This record gives sequence, structure tokens and C-alpha cells, in this order.
Amino acid sequence: MSTQTFRRPNDPPVLILTSLAGGPKHGHALAKDIEGFAGIGLGPGTLYGAITRLEEWGLIEPMPSDDRRRPYRITAAGSAALAIAVTEMNRVATVGAGRLGLSLGPLA
Repeated sequence: MSTQTFRRPNDPPVLILTSLAGGPKHGHALAKDIEGFAGIGLGPGTLYGAITRLEEWGLIEPMPSDDRRRPYRITAAGSAALAIAVTEMNRVATVGAGRLGLSLGPLA
């Protein structure tokens, strides 16, 4: 596993891991899901570059496929890395919201 630390919620690796936490997807499905939940469009170079890094770090893995689309799934190490990133982002968001007098409300 990589010692990579994810610092921003809009980092492509964080977005990809978040999408794959909902189930396996191929590249196009990842891009559509990310656009839907984050409102961020990842270009092919950004998306597939991040997929390659995540695979090298052991955070995602390809699944067998019958066609040219290669689905990926999150690994146990990827779930652990995402949990750490989400916890850190939640801590910052909670402090920021508190200092602004905002309520974050229930998580989706």
C-alpha cells in the first residue's frame, strides 16, 4: 500500500475510491458517477492516470471482463485509505462548519 495521503475531497483518487466504494465500475461509469455525486468532470487523462496510480498502490484492482471495458473494484487497502481520508475531511469540515455557525446535517 502507498503512503499516499489524500488531502482534498476533489482529488481524483478520492473521487474514484468513493465511487468504487459503491460497487465495481469501468472508466466511463466511474466518470458518470463522479460527475453525479461530486459535480466534477474528470477528463480521460486525469481519470485513467489516477486509476493507474491507484492500481499500482494496491487500492483498486481490475476485474475480469468479457468486453473491452475493464471494471475495477476497491480493495481492502483502498477501503482503509478512503476511510482515513473521509475521517480527516470530516474533521476539517466539522471544525469549519462549527466556526461558521453552520450545521452539516445528516450525511448522504
